[in-house]
Amino acid sequence: MDILFTEYAGHAGELAVCALDRGADRILAVGGDGTINEVAKSMMHSEAVLGIIPQGSGNGLARELHIPMDVKRALEVIVKGKVSTIDSCTANDRVFFCTCGVGFDAAVSQKFAHEKHRGSLTYIKNTIEEYLSYKPQEYRLLTGDKVHEEKAFLVACSNASQYGNNAFIAPHADIQDGLMDITILSPFSPPDIFTLAVQLFTKRLDKNSKIKTLKANRVTILRQTPGIMHLDGEPVMAESEIQLSVIPRSLKVYTPAEVSFTEEVYHLFGQVTRFFDEKLPYIFK
Repeated sequence: MDILFTEYAGHAGELAVCALDRGADRILAVGGDGTINEVAKSMMHSEAVLGIIPQGSGNGLARELHIPMDVKRALEVIVKGKVSTIDSCTANDRVFFCTCGVGFDAAVSQKFAHEKHRGSLTYIKNTIEEYLSYKPQEYRLLTGDKVHEEKAFLVACSNASQYGNNAFIAPHADIQDGLMDITILSPFSPPDIFTLAVQLFTKRLDKNSKIKTLKANRVTILRQTPGIMHLDGEPVMAESEIQLSVIPRSLKVYTPAEVSFTEEVYHLFGQVTRFFDEKLPYIFK
């Protein structure tokens, strides 16, 4: 077994390619979303299996796949878990595994990328600062033969259900179904913020009247000018036209043979709160 350390941006992907060329049948990636994604992109369409040991702040893909945040337990998944084959997606030929977004979340990701100190508090600070000045944009979305004209705060195209940190932007997204969930958040007022935040972290965002969800394996987003988009939280410049598509079953990765008790409790909590969201209005009519 070789243990290698990255020295610069993009190095993790290069190391993964070298390992594949030497016949590696498994590659373990230790780090945050950026490192994991570099390695994962290099392993697409190969028979090698990715093992994830999450060490970042968001850990979007790891959380989506129920991989423990603890190093020892993450290693146990690699030894005792199962191999799952998941989808990936592209946005103008750039690969992502969890989410791609334009609008507010992309603006926040750009602001966050320039911070010296990263963490939840820094992210919250940047989110508040950006909200105070951000203006919703006009978008045209093309899915199949349908055209959707939207004025939106953000548009998120999700292969997975969450951004990371259990922030579920697309509660019903499935990383193995060959589809993206496209979440459109309409403009909202300050009193809506608390409800949106609670629903985001309790897998109930789709219940909000400001949310519209589409499903598609391909979507084209048209906006008035080029600008920032984010790929799994990393900001990049993009054209005014963004073409997104799903690449089904393109990456093999170790996942838990069984979901942990903590995950089961979290899922049950989501089901209970969703039940009350749906039933209480009828009970008290």
